[in-house]
Amino acid sequence: MANQNQNQDSNRGFASMDEEKQREIASKGERAAHESGNAHEFSSEEAREAGRKGGEAVSQDREHMADIGREGGRASGGNQGGQQR
Repeated sequence: MANQNQNQDSNRGFASMDEEKQREIASKGERAAHESGNAHEFSSEEAREAGRKGGEAVSQDREHMADIGREGGRASGGNQGGQQR
């Protein structure tokens, strides 16, 4: 019986803390990162470029794009702009 706590929830670590305590710790980390210059906030131009690159990478997978299109068609009920033929 080396591990008696095997079936019990662990009360160790960040995930076991209540949300308020997690927020407090995360906030301290955020402040420290900004003060030390290690935090990076994207400008709107940087965010736009990152989104463009991500979109290009995803769109290379034709099967994935086809799945997205099919899902959109199902969600809209297959109705194109409310006009039925």
